[in-house]
Amino acid sequence: MPRNNILFNLDWQFLLKDTPNFFADDWQSIKLPHDWSIAFPFSSELDGATGYLPGGIGWYKKPFANPISRLHKKAFLVFDGIYNHSQIWLNGTHLHTQHYGYSPFIIDITRHLEEENELLIKVDRTRFVDSRWYTGSGIYRDVNLVMTDKTHIGLWQNRLSTPKITPSYAEIHQDIEIEFSERHQDKTMRLVSKVVESKKVGALSVSQHETKVEKINDKYHLILPIKNPKLWDTDTPFFYTVVTELYIDNVLVDITEERCGVRSIHFDTMNGFFLNNRPMKIQGVCLHHDGGIVGAAVPREVWQRRLTILKCGGVNAIRIAHNPASKVLLDLCDELGLLVQDEFFDEWDYPKDKRHNMGEQHADYYSRGSYEYFQEDAEKDLTNTLLCHHNHPSIFMWSIGNEIEWTYPRNVQATGFFDAKWDGNYFWSLPPNSPSEIAQQLKSLPKQRYDIGKTAQKLTQWVKKLDPHRPVTANCILPSVSYLSGYSDALDVIGYSYRRVIYDYGHQLYPHLPIIGNESLPQWHEWKAVIERPFIAGLFLWTGINYLGESHNQWPTKITNSGLLDTAGFKKPSYFLFQSLWTETPITKIYTHPASSSNLNINKANYLAFEKDPHAWEQRLWSWHDVEQHWNYENGDWIIVEVISNCPSVELWINEITYGVRHLTSQNDHIMRWAVPFTAGSIQARGLIDDRSECIDVIATTQQAYLIKITEEAVSDNDEVKQFVISILDENNNPITHQDTSFILDDMYNLDWIGSDNGNINTANCFTQKQCHTYQGKTLLMVRIKNQNAGYSFSILHPHLGRFTYHS
Repeated sequence: MPRNNILFNLDWQFLLKDTPNFFADDWQSIKLPHDWSIAFPFSSELDGATGYLPGGIGWYKKPFANPISRLHKKAFLVFDGIYNHSQIWLNGTHLHTQHYGYSPFIIDITRHLEEENELLIKVDRTRFVDSRWYTGSGIYRDVNLVMTDKTHIGLWQNRLSTPKITPSYAEIHQDIEIEFSERHQDKTMRLVSKVVESKKVGALSVSQHETKVEKINDKYHLILPIKNPKLWDTDTPFFYTVVTELYIDNVLVDITEERCGVRSIHFDTMNGFFLNNRPMKIQGVCLHHDGGIVGAAVPREVWQRRLTILKCGGVNAIRIAHNPASKVLLDLCDELGLLVQDEFFDEWDYPKDKRHNMGEQHADYYSRGSYEYFQEDAEKDLTNTLLCHHNHPSIFMWSIGNEIEWTYPRNVQATGFFDAKWDGNYFWSLPPNSPSEIAQQLKSLPKQRYDIGKTAQKLTQWVKKLDPHRPVTANCILPSVSYLSGYSDALDVIGYSYRRVIYDYGHQLYPHLPIIGNESLPQWHEWKAVIERPFIAGLFLWTGINYLGESHNQWPTKITNSGLLDTAGFKKPSYFLFQSLWTETPITKIYTHPASSSNLNINKANYLAFEKDPHAWEQRLWSWHDVEQHWNYENGDWIIVEVISNCPSVELWINEITYGVRHLTSQNDHIMRWAVPFTAGSIQARGLIDDRSECIDVIATTQQAYLIKITEEAVSDNDEVKQFVISILDENNNPITHQDTSFILDDMYNLDWIGSDNGNINTANCFTQKQCHTYQGKTLLMVRIKNQNAGYSFSILHPHLGRFTYHS
C-alpha cells in the first residue's frame, strides 16, 4: 500500500518550565511551528547577540492514536528542525537526542507504539547566547508522520540528478535505497519509475528494474531519458514529477513522488557561472532564518511575500546563512526560480565568540554553541541535511562553513593583517604578507589539535560521497591564508567574505579555482567590482532582509540594519539601488534629507550636492545614510534630494519648476543628487530615456492625518496567515511618512493575532502587543484565520481618526 505522509503540526501542548508537572492544567495548546522566545518582551538584561530575547527549557507533548494498520506497518517521525538540545520520548521510552538546531532528522517509532500514545519533547535553550544571531527556541519547523509498508523506499533515499542535458535530450538519474521486510526475501521486486509533466499527460519516460530480493537493504540506479527537455531556470522554474512504484510479486507496496528540475550548473575560472550553459552573474543575498514578527517559526506565506519582493528587485539567488534552510523555504525557492547556496555550519572544531563574531572571548555556559558536538554529530547532521535537501533544483552549491578561519589562531596570525606593526585597513588593503611568508608562518606557528584544511577536506568528502554533482564552497574571511592552509583544496569554488579588493590577487595567484563573493557589502562598489571582472561568478549581499540579533551592547537596537528590506518586508534605499542595477525595468526613487545634517558639500547657485571626499563611496559599509521619503520641511531650508534610477538621465521638478538634469554616468556612486530650497507642494523626478520621461516618482507635501489605509498583501488565494500594511494618509490620499502614530487592534472575528512590526530597528516594543505603532508612516500586521471557510474581519481604533474596519 502506498505510504501516507501526514503533517503532524496540530494538537500539541507546550509548557515553559524547568521541571514540568505532566498532569497540570497550565499546559498551553499550540500549533507547530512554534518559537516561544519571540512572544516575550525584549529585555536589556539579556544579550543583543540573540536579539535581547530569552531562552529557557520548553516541553512539548502530543497524544495520538496508533497509526499502524493492516496497510501500514512502519511509522516514522520527520522533524525539519528543533532549536535546540532536544530529547524525545515516546510512551516513556527515550528515543533520540538532537543537539544541532538546524538539521532535519528521522525517528523510527514503530517498535514503541501502543494503542494510545504520548510524544514528549524537551528543548533545552538555556544557552540563550549560543549564536551570533537570533535563533528562536522550540519546534520551530514542521513535523511529519510518515507511514509505510515494512518494505519501502527509504526516507530521503530517492536521490535525483540531471548530469546529462542537451537541447534535444536529457537524463534524470535516480539513486534509490530500499528497505525490505524479511518476509519478502527471495520474492520478486520490481521498481518502476515514470517522468510525468502533468497529471493530464501520460508518462514521458519509464524505467524499470526487476530482481530477486536477497538483502534487507539494497541500492538501485535508474536512468530516465527525456526528449526535448523543459529546463528549470531562474526565469522559468519548470518541474517534472518522478513517480516511483515498488512492487513485490506484482503487489504495489510503496509509491513516491519527487519534483525534479532539469538544469545544469557550471563554474568557469575565466568566465564565471553558467546556468543551463547560459552565462549568468549571481545577483544574490544572504538570509538568516527569522521572519521578524514570527521569529524562527516562519509561515510559508511570510517567506513567500519576502522572497517575491526580493525576486522583483532582481535577486536570483539566496545564500542560507549560516545553517541549513527549512523545507518550506527551499520549496519556495524551487517554485520562484531562486538559486540557493545551502550552508551547513558556522562553527567547526572551535567556538566563535557569539558577541564579537571572531575567535572566542567569552567562555561562559550561556554562549556554548554547536562546536561542542561537532566531533560526534557533524557527519550525521551534514548527511541528514544533504539527503533531505538533495532533490531541490534550486540548490546549486553546498557551503561547508562560514568565516571559520577566525577560530584557528595560526591562520589569523599568518595573514599579517593583525600584526601590531601593520597600519593598513583589513577591508580595503591587499594582504601584507606574501604567499611565501604566509606559508612560512603556517609552518612555524604553533599548531592546534584540529587542522582547518583537514576538517574542510573531511566535510567535502562527506558531501561528495552523496552528491558528486554540485560544487562545494565555503565563505572565507581570510582567503589569502585559506589558499595555503589546505582549506581551499577542499573547495570547488572559493567564496570571499568582504574581500573584493583581492579578486585580482586571488585570480592571478590561484587561477585554478573559481571565485564568488559569498558575503558582500550592499553597496554599488561591490557590484562594480563584479561586473568589471568576467571571472567573478557574482555575489551575495549581506543581507537581503534585516534580521534579529548580532546587536551586542547596542540596546535598544535589536536588529542588524544591513538588509535590502527591513524586518517588516518594507523596501529600503539599498533595495532600489540594486533593483536599478539588477533589472531592466526603468525605476526612479526619490529620497530627501536636510542639508544641515548632511556630510555633503552644496553649490546653491547650481543646485549641486557632492561628497567632500570623492572616493568615500568606495568604502561604504553595511548601512545606508539617513534619508527620508517625505517633502515636509520648513520654507527656505536647503534640502538634499537623492534619486536612485537606472535611467540614463533624471530631471528634477518642484512645483513645475525644473532644477536641472543629472546624468547617471557622471555619478560615481550611482546616486543622482540636487541641493534645493524647500518649497511646499510636490517634488518630481522624471527618469529620461532618449529624452522622454519613462518613469516618474512624486512626493507631495502632506497635510494632517485624515484616514488609515488597510492593504492586504496576499501571496495566494488560500493564505492561512494574512499580512496587512497599515498606512496613514492625508485627505488627498498622500502617505504621511514623517510623523508616526499609534493605534489599537480591535474586534477581531475568526482571527488569531500574531503580531505587528514597523521595521524600526531601535524600538523595544514587543511584536505581540496589540497596541501598534507606525514607523515612517506604516506598519505590518499579521493574523491567522481560524476557519478558512468563513469570512473574517478586524478593526483599527485610532485615538483621533476613529475606527477603520476590514472585512474579507
